[in-house]
Amino acid sequence: MEGYGPSTYGDRIAEVYDEWYGPSKDPADAVDFLTSLARGGRALELGIGTGRIALPLAAHGVEVHGIDASRRMVDKLRAKPGGERIPVTIGDFADVGVDGPFSLVYVAFTTFFALSSQEDQVRCMRRVAAVLGSDGRFVLEAFVPDLSRYTHGQSTTTIETGLDSVLLDAVRHDPVAQTVAGHHVMLTHGATALYPVRLRYCWPAELDLMAQLAGLSLESRFAWYDRSPFDARATRHVSVYARPGAEG
Repeated sequence: MEGYGPSTYGDRIAEVYDEWYGPSKDPADAVDFLTSLARGGRALELGIGTGRIALPLAAHGVEVHGIDASRRMVDKLRAKPGGERIPVTIGDFADVGVDGPFSLVYVAFTTFFALSSQEDQVRCMRRVAAVLGSDGRFVLEAFVPDLSRYTHGQSTTTIETGLDSVLLDAVRHDPVAQTVAGHHVMLTHGATALYPVRLRYCWPAELDLMAQLAGLSLESRFAWYDRSPFDARATRHVSVYARPGAEG
């Protein structure tokens, strides 16, 4: 997708992000899970966005820092109560351009897949390992790829319908590069709005190998933040990585 960069998704979707995802993505389970892993130390969110998880996590007493490439998303965070108190670095989170150590680094809502190449994803893992404390944890939430969604390398899905609007996802799939690129499409009377998205997905086993290259290992994997078991039926996973031998 020509012209698509690290900030494109956030810059284009910032105005509607909370409206679309806020009501349907209750952060309570995530916040409880992450608070327990932070153990009173500092936490870093990769792709902090509008603060959907960071703000309630900070309200639980965790010192939260963030990285995001989109100033427009961070402006939404800053406009919320408590948002001005969270330190945020503007930049590509593949570089993890902050100083550690952190007790917890986390990336939620499949945001890790926004890194559009395997090289960027491996670099991010290595940088995460560099800023983790000796007993720190890296938490990664993502979907489990489902290639049955695509027919002839593409998919168009109806997400939501209203009296005067339709929200669609229209994407093309490259199974060799493991990429999905397209748009969220909002159709209303007399108007069409396009919100571009590009992802490079990974299976859990590939993520585990990336972690090993960075000096981390899989400690636990769940189907959700409520610690429900991960099995072949799971559509998402919450994976926890640590240095081998790290204290629990």
